[in-house]
Amino acid sequence: MSSQPAHLTKHISHLSYPFASSTFALSQLDDGFSNGTALWLGGQCLALYLAQMHAKLKPVNLSRPPRAIELGSGIGLTAYVLLAVTDLRITQDYSNRLALSSLGWDVLATDIPHVISSVLEKNIKNNLPALPMGSGLIQIRELDWSVPPDKWTWNHELGIASPSVLPPAVESSVLLRPPFDLIFSADTVYATELIEPMLRTLHALSTSSASASGLHFPPILLCIERRDPQLVDRLLASAKDNWNFSVERIPNKKVVKAIEKGVQWDKAEWEGVEMWKLRLHGSRP
Repeated sequence: MSSQPAHLTKHISHLSYPFASSTFALSQLDDGFSNGTALWLGGQCLALYLAQMHAKLKPVNLSRPPRAIELGSGIGLTAYVLLAVTDLRITQDYSNRLALSSLGWDVLATDIPHVISSVLEKNIKNNLPALPMGSGLIQIRELDWSVPPDKWTWNHELGIASPSVLPPAVESSVLLRPPFDLIFSADTVYATELIEPMLRTLHALSTSSASASGLHFPPILLCIERRDPQLVDRLLASAKDNWNFSVERIPNKKVVKAIEKGVQWDKAEWEGVEMWKLRLHGSRP
């Protein structure tokens, strides 16, 4: 089951994913209510890529654990992989967001309330005992892209950006906040109306991270399944022309190498998947 691409397992409500010394038990829903409650192929491929490349993404000489934020965490697999593994030995198969918490990073997993309450929060909490010693910190908060960045808060344990009124905050100094050293997302832009809100969110996270650290703008990894070529091209063009991001496709041979080290899929199963790296122009805010 764990070695199958996501489009072959939509009907399975409980997935089991071996990853290094852990096995993640993930629940998913394919009820048509929300795209974010099921596992998607782009998330699987991003997790496989991060499992191979996480060490190269870590900034050097940090006095704290590296910190990442995911947009649209869904069922939680990619976030978990980066969190859980401090000394990665690739042995089997990794998928989506539970995967980024296996690499010693602190990870902030974000999504909308329905996804958080139906799958993400449960999957994260249920898999915490499976994490090895030395794993990073993982937190979950709402981040609705429709909310302008000037309305965001980093001091609330439930949400960063919400169109609804959040309950009174319980402020905590341990809440993950900028600077982030990595921003990542997979299979999250599937409609034209999502393009500008997402890019605005990526721009705000980039600028706040660079301002907080006084260093470079963080890299952004987007894993995209090219179902709608015009939509993908519009997203990438707007990132470059309207939001001042550099846009670089990660060479396909690197993606192929990462995926083939983790799974034995036929290339036809994932040939539409692309990995892109974005970064705001300039070295400082």
